[in-house]
Amino acid sequence: MTSPVDDAHLTEIRISSEELLRGHFLHAFRDTVCLPDGSEATREYVIHPGAVMVVAELPDGKLVLERQFRYPVQSVMIEFPAGKLDAGEASLDCARRELLEETGYSAKQWARAGVLHPVISYSTEFIDIWFARDLTAGQRQLDQGEFLDVFSVTADELLQWCRDGDVTDAKTLTGALWLQNVRSGVWSLDWVTV
Repeated sequence: MTSPVDDAHLTEIRISSEELLRGHFLHAFRDTVCLPDGSEATREYVIHPGAVMVVAELPDGKLVLERQFRYPVQSVMIEFPAGKLDAGEASLDCARRELLEETGYSAKQWARAGVLHPVISYSTEFIDIWFARDLTAGQRQLDQGEFLDVFSVTADELLQWCRDGDVTDAKTLTGALWLQNVRSGVWSLDWVTV
């Protein structure tokens, strides 16, 4: 689907902006906007630096996953490796760094699948989706205060967990969708060697 040429009948225009929070990681605002019908409304949102997620495949076809406690939902979540972009960092560089830091794996082949916007109603966050293969095991380099388990599963197991509600993380669900379509041959990836 392509975007309509003229979206003026849908566009909201910022009238004013108020900073609510400037944290170490997030930056929150409350804006007053003019709606397409001329009325006003407020929009609260979070500025996020962006992130990457890595669908990493081992030589036996299993996938590298993590279990990590996520404080906002007070639960240990099953996820693909992921992490936020540092200022000025290229997406592939971030993907390579995060895979190594969190799992100890490095990859020789990479393919960018696409991008997802996990919470478009209140955040600018985007997550670049990367696939990695031809993995080599190494030593993890977890950040201070980072605790997670790394394990591997088959694609069938992952898809079962997605179906059963054991995996509810939006980026991992999106990664599973990409994985299913790539493996079935419906979607293709352009691989590069690094």
